[in-house]
Amino acid sequence: MASDNKNWITAADVARHAGVSRSAVSRTFTPGASVSEQTRQRVLASANELGYQVNIIARTMITGSSNFVGLISTSFDNPFNSRLLVSLIHHLTLHGFMPLLLNINGPHQLDPALYKLLSYHITGVIMTSGAPPFALAREYLAKKIPVVLVNRYACLPGIDRICSDNTQGATQVAELFVEQNLRQLAFIGENRHSFNTAERWRAFRAALPATPPVAHFCDRDSYQCGWDAAETVLRAQPDLEGIFCASDMLAMGAMDYLRQSAQNTDVKVVGFDDIPQASYAAYSLTTVRQDTDRLALFSVDSLLKRIENFSRPSLEQSVPVDLVRRCSA
Repeated sequence: MASDNKNWITAADVARHAGVSRSAVSRTFTPGASVSEQTRQRVLASANELGYQVNIIARTMITGSSNFVGLISTSFDNPFNSRLLVSLIHHLTLHGFMPLLLNINGPHQLDPALYKLLSYHITGVIMTSGAPPFALAREYLAKKIPVVLVNRYACLPGIDRICSDNTQGATQVAELFVEQNLRQLAFIGENRHSFNTAERWRAFRAALPATPPVAHFCDRDSYQCGWDAAETVLRAQPDLEGIFCASDMLAMGAMDYLRQSAQNTDVKVVGFDDIPQASYAAYSLTTVRQDTDRLALFSVDSLLKRIENFSRPSLEQSVPVDLVRRCSA
């Protein structure tokens, strides 16, 4: 048992209490390390009884690595981003990782933030933000730090990509409009450089047999941009029958603009994401549901495999989506 004059319970205290070696305690609290289930349970029981907490700073100094994982996103106030982050944090903590959250709201913040992560001796990075600079990604890879991109694109060896099936979702929306015999259509998306917007626009346009839809691309993925874009596409196509928006935030802005424009109340609107607000009675938005839990599960699983074998081939994994039909279409 630990002596009374100690303020902190050490790994050596846990080892003595559990009747195991000091290294067995270390392996128990190291993600991916080899330890028998019986030993792990003995160590965990002793650690719980003694109130032991891993000294992450000490471990980092000794091993040169930590259980910190950089988790980079944009716009924490965006409901879809927030839901994805919750799922990522859940699956990371299940495996003993400590997420370091970085909110990048502009390109000027990206480089300093990504460099700052290196000072924490991170064991990996999950990027959900747009267009991470390839130079920094290469620097992570050069230091053998695993990099996982979620719903993003980068053609770099050693980077793993986990993406929702944008083609499947956009095709389902096109088929819905065709089923409803809608011909005068529009697409509203974020800027053309957005990976998700580009994929959804390309698949939507390709799946429509009739006249190509009008397209409008916004500066941001926001409610106000959706409102403004709806006004623009209506001017370009006054007899508009249906709008596919690359996100639910854009779709809700477009719906509210249409409501205040009395002559356009019959226009069908479909979004993408299925954020909680999409099911609210005020919107009842037909949308494409992204499975954030599976995105997070596959991302963390990919990270673990890359930690175990950094030189394995790059992985690209597609996560299926579902069309959720509500009153808006």
